[in-house]
Amino acid sequence: MTRPPTAAQRRVIDAADPVTGRLRGTEAQLAALVKWGFAFRHPRPPHDHFLTPAGHRIREAGEAERAAPESEATAAGGVFAARVGGEEEPPEAGPARAREVRSAWQGLLELRRMTNPDGAVDRPCGWERTHLVQAAALALEAAGHRPAGADLAGYRVRATPQPEAVAVHEPDTAALRACAATLESAGWQVGEHNDPRSRARYLLASPRRA
Repeated sequence: MTRPPTAAQRRVIDAADPVTGRLRGTEAQLAALVKWGFAFRHPRPPHDHFLTPAGHRIREAGEAERAAPESEATAAGGVFAARVGGEEEPPEAGPARAREVRSAWQGLLELRRMTNPDGAVDRPCGWERTHLVQAAALALEAAGHRPAGADLAGYRVRATPQPEAVAVHEPDTAALRACAATLESAGWQVGEHNDPRSRARYLLASPRRA
């Protein structure tokens, strides 16, 4: 059994040689990585330490997280953010935006492959569970659904008080159900509900775990 590496151990793993997996660190750090199955000590002198397959997966997952479609740095730098609907200054639509969305979606699928324990790409990963609104919005935008603009037409993805759940609003019933189908195919559990005040239909979606 392994456990997630500490921050210090993660830095040692991230600094490993990308080809050979050779590690550099203190004896205590290297011994701990060996103990938890992230590294092994070569039996021949000079007895260098190298990443195990589990260690390589941790390192690759770190690289994938840094390339995630909307990391904290990305959000701050404005490089890419999925359309949640109703933005005051939405990005300009067109071929360039379509390429960005397609690239972000492919990056998210790769992140799933790298970080889900079984390498599955048909269900959300840890990044999506901590970025629920952006993750759901990316799935919808990548599938070609129309985000809401200045008018009310189009989808709107919003946070909810419920843990690991977002609400998707779309005034057109057929479009709302199409959004549900897209999210389900992207690995989300989706239910359709009535707003208690307006009686409008909306979706409640959460990342599927299995």
